[in-house]
Amino acid sequence: MVNLFKKITEKQISRRTFLAATAAGTASLALAGCGTALAPVGAEYDAAAINGEGEWIPAACWFNCGYKCYNAALVVDNVVVRQKTDDTEPDSFSKPQLRGCLRGRAQQQQAFGADRLKYPMKRKHWEPLTGGDKSLRGKDEWVRISWDEALDYVAAELKHVKEKYGNSSILMPTWGSNMCDFYNTISAFGGYADVDDTSSVGTYKYGGGMVGIHNGGYGDANDRLDLLNCDTIVLYGCNPAWASAGLPSHNLIHAKEAGAKFIYVGPSYNESANLTDAKWIRVRPGTDTAFLLSVAYVMITEDDPLTNPLLDWDFLNRCTVGFDANHMPADAKLDENFKDYVLGKYDNHPKTPEWASEISGTPVEDIIWFAKEMHKDKKVSILHASAPARCNNADDFPQLLMTIAAMGGHYGKPGHSCGSGQYYCSTNGGPNLIRMGASGAPVIPNSCKEVITAPELWDAVLNGKYNRTGTTWEDFSSLWDPTYMGERDIDIRVIIHSWRNTLQTTQGVGKGIEAHRKVDFVFSCAYSLNISAQYSDIVLPIVTQWEKQSTYTYLTSYNRDMQFFPSRVMEPLFEAKSDQWIAVELGKRLGIDVNQAYPLSEEQQYFNCIAGTTVINKEGTDYETLVTITAEDLAWWEQKYGKVDGKPQQGHIGLRELMEKGIYKVERHEGDNYGAITYEAFVKDPEKNPLTTNSGKFEIYCQTKADIINRMGRSTLKPYPSYVQPLNGYEQSFKDWDKKIKGDYPYQVTNPHYLRRAHTGFDYLPWLREAMPNPVFISAVDAEEKGIKDGDTVLLTNPHGKVLRQASVSQRLMPGYIELPHGTWLELDEKTGIDKSGSDNYLCHPQTSGQGVSGYNTTLANLEKYEGEPLTPDHLWPMRVVIL
Repeated sequence: MVNLFKKITEKQISRRTFLAATAAGTASLALAGCGTALAPVGAEYDAAAINGEGEWIPAACWFNCGYKCYNAALVVDNVVVRQKTDDTEPDSFSKPQLRGCLRGRAQQQQAFGADRLKYPMKRKHWEPLTGGDKSLRGKDEWVRISWDEALDYVAAELKHVKEKYGNSSILMPTWGSNMCDFYNTISAFGGYADVDDTSSVGTYKYGGGMVGIHNGGYGDANDRLDLLNCDTIVLYGCNPAWASAGLPSHNLIHAKEAGAKFIYVGPSYNESANLTDAKWIRVRPGTDTAFLLSVAYVMITEDDPLTNPLLDWDFLNRCTVGFDANHMPADAKLDENFKDYVLGKYDNHPKTPEWASEISGTPVEDIIWFAKEMHKDKKVSILHASAPARCNNADDFPQLLMTIAAMGGHYGKPGHSCGSGQYYCSTNGGPNLIRMGASGAPVIPNSCKEVITAPELWDAVLNGKYNRTGTTWEDFSSLWDPTYMGERDIDIRVIIHSWRNTLQTTQGVGKGIEAHRKVDFVFSCAYSLNISAQYSDIVLPIVTQWEKQSTYTYLTSYNRDMQFFPSRVMEPLFEAKSDQWIAVELGKRLGIDVNQAYPLSEEQQYFNCIAGTTVINKEGTDYETLVTITAEDLAWWEQKYGKVDGKPQQGHIGLRELMEKGIYKVERHEGDNYGAITYEAFVKDPEKNPLTTNSGKFEIYCQTKADIINRMGRSTLKPYPSYVQPLNGYEQSFKDWDKKIKGDYPYQVTNPHYLRRAHTGFDYLPWLREAMPNPVFISAVDAEEKGIKDGDTVLLTNPHGKVLRQASVSQRLMPGYIELPHGTWLELDEKTGIDKSGSDNYLCHPQTSGQGVSGYNTTLANLEKYEGEPLTPDHLWPMRVVIL
């Protein structure tokens, strides 16, 4: 059989021929002779697959999609000709298959896509040390250069900027050392300015841990078997059917079959609500605190310990502080409490259902009904997402949702929980039953202390000033150091894009483009021309995860019953290199000790993780070594992946068997020793098992929260949950709130996760573009008012941007509310200022509040039917293919 892989990588071929020459295309073809002509060989590859030729290899699905599923690739001559999902054992509730979603099944188009970047390249009109014509960033032509040239250029730019302006002039958004292979190189070079982003978790990032719950909401609900014990399951702003595709929906179906009733709270009746036949409690975006305060009002005013015991006073007395005047924490500075605030003692405004309904849009009768469903004698589990926390001035939402759950005593007991229904632990909380080992790679600290809050990033670059307010990875005591915190000067001269697509994923893309055209130098590492790479001066082509045997960021993300062990699927295409190879070669040119920064190969790091993996023992009391390694296994690994240092050990499964299978699962059944009732020990004895808060209890009054967030200087909060009108929220959509006169931007816009993408990942894959057209979802009421029908091209505008999309008209959205799916790649017409992709962050206001939240879901816009040429379906657009 002709070696198609080798021929592809040795030739310059067009987008059309390259796409056709791989299994990602509509046909499988091979390069013929010495030219770039193609000869059909699709039948040959089909025959190879049918006849059992090739090798099935467990393949990574490496994006931050919100869950983890199993994928495998059939490889013939280093080309992926088929994909499949989990068939490693029969499907059962005890050991369910982790079946891949449409995104994972399209990964071959990621690895073999016609838009793969093949060679290092620079902008045609870029000039060293000056930047050349910076206005051409984003629209210039590209010129192929060698790796030596590219690395020499990048090193020279970094040295020049460091010498002239200092390391604080280098911006490299990382989210910490585990998120970026360049971390050690640039840290050893003297450091860099970083970005602090609440991102997916919103106000849970700071607000959770202070009051006694998890900062990110990971694993803090009960496990999947305990869902079977619930009377009621509340999906609060939660849509795992789209945001955590895979097993979570399966778990919800089992809970429904076991008798659980479902409630969905949010502005649209989403796919998860539909799946579970949930009762819909309508709440406008950003108004959740108003809704929940009125729920608390009903629970307080209608509670009667004898005839209607809604409140769990035993739980409130033992496990919380700050609910009422008799249970205040020792560090309280304010003579106020939550209960009296809700009843209107301090502002003469009781937080009644009627008060909340005007703001949240929730019918009064639904507020009362929901409050009664929180009854202490009902087994209620509240599974929340972070969508309500990704709003401006939502700093009190995590504390308030915790308070409602505490009022009903819905913590630490079978059938009772309040925790995350999102991400990898969605519907299956508790500690991991399998723990991946450590890579052994060192971390060189970043000595530069400049950290910019994400929504303020582009203004900082453009204006040279920013308000430093700390991060979750440092001691908040620094907030009181005036030499360290507060308004600071900053002069960003270089932007490094490695690991994250910062330009596309940060609010205010329009300002981001201005910022990119202002600085002296921008370089990116990418395998396709994403938006950050498009606006760079030099772009370095990197391999996909299928082309290396290494760890990756989301390999060890939460999925408590199982762990994946993917392998290298193919050799690198063209001249693509791994991020660590680039970091080492750049480090040599910067004069750092690369042996100290990167003492271990990527293969060694991955081997260390595997060898160090442990699994829960049968008793559920401790962890044991998972993998058996023999001398023969080490020889096999060396032959297949390269030499590593290792030694024999005894475990539960052999190394070779594990790697060929690519997954390990822990079987679950009722009554086993692996169940997780989160906070169980604390609830049974709070004194012996205190939480990490100042009081050791859930803090309904939290002085730490108020002190820290108020010190940041953006908002003023009470220590207990209270209502703060959100910046760019519902009330601000009115020109005159009292007279209910709408303003210029009367529609609320949020950015739900969408099955075509994982954030910005996957967006350019043709299969997914055809399967998931990415419309904007509009209420039928609003559509009728505007004369908009299904499929019409519509224009959304606000002061920050203008976007086009096809309309999908639905009865499942509240009037005045629009859903613009998150993560498209900007397609900007600079003459009109219109983006035809529907980029969410092109519309999102680059403003923030409170703890510096990325308030994506508090965006205001106008909506109208577009009078110009209708949009062509996305899958018919030309791909971003760079011909060099």
